[in-house]
Amino acid sequence: MSKKVLDTFRLDGRVAIVTGASRGLGAAMAIALAEAGAKVALAARGDLDGVVKQIRAGGGGAEGFNTDLADRAAPKKLLDAVEKRFGGADILVNNAGIIRRANLLEYSDEDWDAVMDVNIRSVFVLSREFAKRLAARKAPGKIINTASMLSFQGGIRVAAYTASKSALAGLTKAMANELAPIGINVNAIAPGYMATDNTSALRADAARNKSILERIPAGRWGEPNDLNGAVVFLASDASAYVHAITLPVDGGWLAR
Repeated sequence: MSKKVLDTFRLDGRVAIVTGASRGLGAAMAIALAEAGAKVALAARGDLDGVVKQIRAGGGGAEGFNTDLADRAAPKKLLDAVEKRFGGADILVNNAGIIRRANLLEYSDEDWDAVMDVNIRSVFVLSREFAKRLAARKAPGKIINTASMLSFQGGIRVAAYTASKSALAGLTKAMANELAPIGINVNAIAPGYMATDNTSALRADAARNKSILERIPAGRWGEPNDLNGAVVFLASDASAYVHAITLPVDGGWLAR
């Protein structure tokens, strides 16, 4: 007998890794996955204790792993630590990312390299090594990347961020083409303009805040919890036949 529809969204017995999980979008997605039944390995440079405690207080399983994905050895170290603690993972949410703002003519090589290392190189390496371990176990899995509106648009003063997020949308498709045949779904979520630390400068600028809100059909900035349904869907059996999409969660921004 096939599962009932709502049961296909459950993640009981699965382990999810969420990077950039100490706050904002990553923390919200980690909590949502835990509420759906997954044990969650939270990875970030920042303090993870608060999110871990929140998940455990709700009856979920969680462990924090201090990780700096700018360190090229970090992906393997993280996967080894998660394997030791949980016996391996089934879901990988590549959410960690950084942004550096400067006018194009003043954009430094150092800022370009820093953004590309975290936002695209670390995603590629972590996903590759994660997929290798799933293949060795002959286990299915899910990879979910956090893309951006700048996976579709150019932006201003964020050359490296735009390049990395556009590359991420392409990488999502490329990985899906090769990993779908072995039972690994690769997809991405593209958050719209969200009320997080990354957008604090935009929200503090009255003119920019007004112009952004006027373009969002929903009439508000997104909140981290607005990604909950999308991440649980893409992590669960409900999306078993969904591959290579970049799903906008943007309040209708792209429709304008």
